[in-house]
Amino acid sequence: MTNRENFLSLLRRTGYERVPVEFVLCPHQQEVCRRELGAEDYEAYFGMPWRRVEDLRLKDHNVDQYRKYFTDEPLKEGAEIDVWGVGHEKYPTSMHMTRMRYPLKNMETLEEMQAYPFPDYGKADGSHQAEQVQRIKDQDLIALGDMQMTIWECAWYMRSMEQLFCDMMTEDEKAEFLLDKVTEQSLIRALAYAKAGVDVLFLGDDIGTQRAIMMSEVLYGTWLKPRLKRIIDEVKKVNPDILIFYHSCGLIEPLIPQLIEAGIDVLNPIQCECMDFEEIYKKYGSQVSFHGTIGTQTVMPHGTPEEVKQAVWENLDTAGEKGGLFVAPTHMVEPEVPLENILAYVEACRTYRKA
Repeated sequence: MTNRENFLSLLRRTGYERVPVEFVLCPHQQEVCRRELGAEDYEAYFGMPWRRVEDLRLKDHNVDQYRKYFTDEPLKEGAEIDVWGVGHEKYPTSMHMTRMRYPLKNMETLEEMQAYPFPDYGKADGSHQAEQVQRIKDQDLIALGDMQMTIWECAWYMRSMEQLFCDMMTEDEKAEFLLDKVTEQSLIRALAYAKAGVDVLFLGDDIGTQRAIMMSEVLYGTWLKPRLKRIIDEVKKVNPDILIFYHSCGLIEPLIPQLIEAGIDVLNPIQCECMDFEEIYKKYGSQVSFHGTIGTQTVMPHGTPEEVKQAVWENLDTAGEKGGLFVAPTHMVEPEVPLENILAYVEACRTYRKA
C-alpha cells in the first residue's frame, strides 16, 4: 500500500500494512528535535502521513478594530487579538496558554451583537487551496483541512463560557444568533476545504472536562449537535469520501452516540486519563475510528520508554487487524516529555506486529 492507501484503509477499518506516526510538538520540543536530531521539519523527519492545507485567507480584516470592545479593562501590552476579536494575554509562566478576553461578554441586547464585525469568510480568498491539496497528494500524503474550534469553542471564546451557558439555558435569542453566525462561517470554511479536495477535515470543540461532560446530553443535542450535523451533511454532499475527524478532550463518552449520529468518522483523542480505550472500542469501534489514546498527562511524560511502547502496542491490539486506530499522543507534546519517550512512541509504531 502507498501511504495514502494505508492511511485511508486504516481509518475506514478495512485493514492496513503500517502504523502511521503523528504528534504535535510544543515550541520547546521542536527546538529539542532540531538540536538533538537535526529535525528542522519534524513532520517530514518522522514521516507523518498528512500535511495541512491553509485556511481561507480573510481580506481587509484588521483585528485592531476589536480593541474598542475591551474598554472596561484594556488589553495588556503585548496581547494578541485573533480573527474573531478574542484577546489573548500571555501568562509569564506558560509557553503557549493565554488568558482569553471576551469581546461579546458584556453585550446585553441582540442588536449590539448583530452590530459586531464578525469575520466574513464568504469574501475570503481560497484560490490557494486546490493547488496545495494537489501538491500534498502528489507527495503521497494526506491533505488535511484543520478547523478545530468549530462551533461551541469559537462562540464561547467571544461570549465567555459562563455567559453563553446562561444564554442557552434561558433560551436567549443571543445564543441562537451567535451559534448560528459561527456555524455559518464554519460551514463556508468547511465547504471550501471539501471543494478543494482535502482527504480529511478536522473539526472539534472541547465538550468534556476531566471528570464529566461539559453540558447535559439534552443541552448538547438541542444547541450543538444539529449545527455540527449541518456542517458535516453539507460537506459530505460535496465529497462523500471525506473523513471527518472530531476533537474533544476530556470525558465525553455519554456524547459519543450523538457525535456518531452527527456524522463524524474519527474521534480524537480518547483521553486515557478519563476513558478506557478498550471499553470505548468495544462499544463504538464498529461505527467510528479513533485517533490518539496515548496519554500526555501520564505515560508520555512519566512512563519509561518501554511503558510507552507497551501502551501503543496494547491499544493497537485492541483495535485489531482491520484497524480503526490512528495511535498517537492525545495532545500537544509538552516540555516535560523526555525525547526518549517520543522516540519510543515512534519505534513502537514502526515495529508493531499485529497480534
